[in-house]
Amino acid sequence: MLGSQLRRLREARGVSRQDAGYVIRASESKISRLELGRVSFKERDVDDLLTLYGVRDEAERAALLQLAREANTPGWWHRYSDILPGWFQTYVGLEESAALIRTYELQFVPGLLQSEGYARAVIRQGNAGAADHEIEQRVDLRLQRQERLTGPEAPRLWAVLDEGALRRPIGGPEVMRGQFEHLIKMAKLPNVTIQVMPFRFGGHAAEGGAFSILRFPEQDLPDVVYVENLTGAMYLDKRDDVDTYLQVMERLCVDSETPERTVELLGDLLREA
Repeated sequence: MLGSQLRRLREARGVSRQDAGYVIRASESKISRLELGRVSFKERDVDDLLTLYGVRDEAERAALLQLAREANTPGWWHRYSDILPGWFQTYVGLEESAALIRTYELQFVPGLLQSEGYARAVIRQGNAGAADHEIEQRVDLRLQRQERLTGPEAPRLWAVLDEGALRRPIGGPEVMRGQFEHLIKMAKLPNVTIQVMPFRFGGHAAEGGAFSILRFPEQDLPDVVYVENLTGAMYLDKRDDVDTYLQVMERLCVDSETPERTVELLGDLLREA
């Protein structure tokens, strides 16, 4: 996030990477790595770059310097680095900082809404051959991510689930019953909204598959779209890209079952399980 902001500020000012590197006594390639978030930040360097880029507003400078401090501070999730690929560590860090998380999922219940039994079944299925202790580490990580939803300064979570994610049996009937009960419980939280995109609607706006949109409390930070694949993920923050995904998400929310009807549907699925 910090690298993206610095890149945007540099380009808006018309400063080359070479000139930016000169100011902080570094190479052009170092600026490139900074902007891609691939190397650590020195607060002094960020301060000098902000001056070069003409950022004089004290609140904006303070927010970006705070990002620099946070970027260099290992988060709680770093103790899981032996099981977490680097591209997903980035997501967990962004999720931890987000004020609003909007997500669409069509294969599984989103990780932030999974019951412990369901999470264990999904993780075991996706990590065939992994040792039991690794499976439990991954489950612990997922459950710890969920704790923020009920903690202080909890983010707002707005999730749209394809009906297929609810009807696909994962872990057996008992696990699915527990998952439906957990979703009904989570839907009662004031900061959680859950909607279901029903089969009967047919084709819908999210033809491209699952994605999440993260929004941050700092108004000058752009939204980030997260799109995961089997071996990595994309992080999109360009305005045109974000706007496209926001439009799709808005359309999904309009076309899906209301939150009230979704809870009724979950109750029906619980009785059928």
